[in-house]
Amino acid sequence: MEEALFLTKFAKRVTIVHRRDELRASKIMAQRALNHPKIECLWDTVITDILDPAKLQVEAVRTRNVKTEKEQTLSTEGVFIGIGHKPNTEFFEGQLDLNPQGYLKVYKGSRTSIEGVFAAGDVHDHVYRQAVTAAGAGCRAAIDAERWLELQSH
Repeated sequence: MEEALFLTKFAKRVTIVHRRDELRASKIMAQRALNHPKIECLWDTVITDILDPAKLQVEAVRTRNVKTEKEQTLSTEGVFIGIGHKPNTEFFEGQLDLNPQGYLKVYKGSRTSIEGVFAAGDVHDHVYRQAVTAAGAGCRAAIDAERWLELQSH
């Protein structure tokens, strides 16, 4: 939720795509994010694809509601992924560079193999897998994303 709130400084809209119908974040952070006018939430939904890797830029995401199976494509200019404690990276295969264990490879801090896509936390850290490490990596990715966004506006 902190990352979603932070991204509202740069984005016209932030959509939280969440696979369940409730958040595990603290009540205060969840309320702060869900009450923010720039933030909306897609409940019971997962991202199944990020478009368009052939162009090496983010243009949209494909989503699927886990209860209704309804699929939709949402236009977007960026994606920030927080996946929790399980490196559920299968849907990145063929799109982002993965190491042999299935974790995302990062370059120059938190950049992935596609411009504008950043990685943080357990999705790329197969050694420590600690919450404090993930928090530090999340901060690093947020700073990298902030700097990248600032360069895009010039």
